[in-house]
Amino acid sequence: MSTNWRISSFNGALLAAYFIPTWTIVAFKIMISPIHGFYEQPNISMALFVSDYLQLAATGTVRAAWLLALVRLTAVAFFAIFVALVSRPSVRKAGGCDEALGMALGIGSLISFALMVMASHAGEAAALRLHATELLLLLGTAIVLMVEAPAQPQAQPMTRVLALEQPEFLHNR
Repeated sequence: MSTNWRISSFNGALLAAYFIPTWTIVAFKIMISPIHGFYEQPNISMALFVSDYLQLAATGTVRAAWLLALVRLTAVAFFAIFVALVSRPSVRKAGGCDEALGMALGIGSLISFALMVMASHAGEAAALRLHATELLLLLGTAIVLMVEAPAQPQAQPMTRVLALEQPEFLHNR
């Protein structure tokens, strides 16, 4: 069994396994049909908030939907970069993938928090629970990432390097 996985790396990989397919499908539904995709369950809070409080026209609603899809795909891209970096053991052990995970967590938390607030204003209980759950997942991983100490490089065994002038065995002169 391999024990070189850091807790934050493992937790980030689990989050990426959820957010990459879920948010990609949601974003592509918005790209294919902006209004119809915007009024589906994962986006209903923003759709109702935009239509009720901002009172945007149809083109403004489409632009808001595309902006949401773009921001979600940005978070997905950072999760994908994290997965690519975490697949290399040397990068994973040194914690070199933490920046990509941090960006994905920051963007994802911002999206989930904003959508949670919009769901609260719109009165959508199911969307509120969905976005609160996503926000708690992201914040939990961010806390683990901040609390976990950076990996210390393991000491390599010292090998003697002999100069050309030094004899290897002193008693054989």
